[in-house]
Amino acid sequence: MSNVERTDGRLWGVSDLHVAYPDNREILEGVRPASDADWLLVAGDVGELTPHIEWALTRLKERFATVVWVPGNHELWTLADDPVQLRGDLRYKYLVDMCRRIGVLTPEDPYPVWHGPGGPARIAPLFLLYDYSFRPPGLSQREALAWAEEAGIVCTDEFFLHPDPYPSRQDWCAARLALTEQRLTAHQDGLPTVLVNHFPLTRDPLKVLRHQEFAQWCGTTRTHDWHRRFNASVVVYGHLHIPRTTWADGVRFEEVSLGYPREWKQRPRPLLQSILPAEEPLGSS
Repeated sequence: MSNVERTDGRLWGVSDLHVAYPDNREILEGVRPASDADWLLVAGDVGELTPHIEWALTRLKERFATVVWVPGNHELWTLADDPVQLRGDLRYKYLVDMCRRIGVLTPEDPYPVWHGPGGPARIAPLFLLYDYSFRPPGLSQREALAWAEEAGIVCTDEFFLHPDPYPSRQDWCAARLALTEQRLTAHQDGLPTVLVNHFPLTRDPLKVLRHQEFAQWCGTTRTHDWHRRFNASVVVYGHLHIPRTTWADGVRFEEVSLGYPREWKQRPRPLLQSILPAEEPLGSS
């Protein structure tokens, strides 16, 4: 890599901007990079409606040198008031095409390499979904869903996140896992990776959930060792709305959610987390 010109700037991460909320839109309008060379990783749940998603990603791309996006579950919802009524994989492909129009990278694009401070590192945006395997031992999927329903914990995905053309969300997850594993395996060249996914890749972050019934909508056990297998220096994720830094097997895990106003107003925190290098965060919420 000695013949590659290094860049200045930093690699930042954020997720769960939920720009349907006016307070969150106001925060996004105020965010600015520290350098013209800064990159931003957006780990899903920008919003639910396609106009909101496009507005937010366009604003961010106008400010950051490179923006990398992965879908969260909210982007994949098909709501009655969305002008785009595509479902499932077709909706995802529509969002990928939207990102390409505005110059934002997605899980369908070649993995870019960060050559700035803390690099080089290959940025691997992942779209993996979940398969209900983060459930209590001994419970079938049907039993786990009934347990959650009895507790009054049912993810809205059950109503609005359609898996078309796959028979189920877990089948869609399996297809995404196979495709992504193949791509990551092809890039095993010794370069460290930054794995970016909306859902956590391991079960450990879910131990702090107040409602453990929700864990089954939070990822898949099939990625439990991906941070080791694919040479991750950092894993970036969101979804939980519990922003924090943790470590496993010497790998740093960053949950980079903003979350809903009722959440972040109770815990003022930096808006953007520095992924590489691991230094001071940027901005405050």
